[in-house]
Amino acid sequence: MAANQGERTRRRLSTEARREQLLSVGARLFSESPYDEVWIEQVAEIAGVSRGLLYHYFPTKRDFFAAVVERESERMLHMTAAVPGAPVREQLTAGLDTYLTYVEAHAHGFRAFHRADAAGDQAVRRVYQRALGVQERQILLALAADPEFGPLFEERPDVRLAVRGWLAFTTAVCLEWLRGGELTREQVRDLCARALLGVIA
Repeated sequence: MAANQGERTRRRLSTEARREQLLSVGARLFSESPYDEVWIEQVAEIAGVSRGLLYHYFPTKRDFFAAVVERESERMLHMTAAVPGAPVREQLTAGLDTYLTYVEAHAHGFRAFHRADAAGDQAVRRVYQRALGVQERQILLALAADPEFGPLFEERPDVRLAVRGWLAFTTAVCLEWLRGGELTREQVRDLCARALLGVIA
């Protein structure tokens, strides 16, 4: 009976919906445990599918984790894309509000994404580093196009390094905030905004 119910459940979901379901389960598991402690069997059991079906979508565990990281990076980059030509100071508060909305709404995915850097698998780490690189370039391009900041440091390596450090700082602050820190969302936003403006001042 349970097997028949499982078959009906599998037929009800489209290919894309099933893939999204599996990635959501993976994001939760990878956010709670290190890569080596997550088993494909767990994912299949929670999702109510066979292990063979999961392998049909993702041939290896590495492919599965990389897909989880890729999904979260695309979602994050889409939500936090800079507006070309708009002053950085005007964008910063709104951009951080959007980013923190993403962090709250997709806490499991956010944690899973940032666990990727600690994964021993180099292919997974490359997905993570590529996403951070795109985020870094988004910020640098916005700064370079800003009349206030751009002429002062366009393409300067110390600014690139400072932005990279700010991204690490913001990640650490957000992860701590998700653990139930004492700061409100507005306080976290203002802290991160002051940090970036302080870095580039």
